Order: sequence, then structure tokens, then C-alpha cells
Amino acid sequence: MKAALKRALLLVLGWGFVLVGIAGLFLPILQGVLMILIGLFILSSEYVWAHHLLEKMKARYPKLAGKLEQAKDKGGEWIRRVFHKEAAAQREKQAESKD
Repeated sequence: MKAALKRALLLVLGWGFVLVGIAGLFLPILQGVLMILIGLFILSSEYVWAHHLLEKMKARYPKLAGKLEQAKDKGGEWIRRVFHKEAAAQREKQAESKD
């Protein structure tokens, strides 16, 4: 059940970023290209075509690919930190309830 929920959340989040990015191409207040890249990055874990598109982008724009990798690393650190705190809090709560 958790895997299905995670997949659904990733798809909704990825497609949401892509749609906001498309709107951002026409609206001056949004960074359209950035949002589309974030959406493709999220969708690349679920769709092969998104992964291939990102690989083509990395080959054509290596400087941008380096920045994408840096953002990926920072995002991974942030997610680990948030979920690590969350998991530690849950373990602490369970330990208190056993007492």
C-alpha cells in the first residue's frame, strides 16, 4: 500500500511541476524551465521517456546538468534529514508508549 501511495504522490507532484512550468513559460512571475526540469526529474523515476529526455538534456547542456546534480544532492540531504527526524520522533514516541 505504501508503494502505491508513494508512486501516486510522485506522479501527481511531477506532473504538477510540469504543468506549473508550462504556465510559467507564459507568465513572468514563474520560472517555467526550472519547474519543467524539476517535474521531469521527479517523473524520471517512473517514466523511461522522462529519464531519456533528462539524459539528452545533460549531454547537450553539461553545465546545467552539473547544477541539476548539485540540486539533486541537496534535495536528497534535505529529504533524509526531514525523514530521519520524523522516524526518530516516531521511535521515541513508541518507546514512551511502551513505558
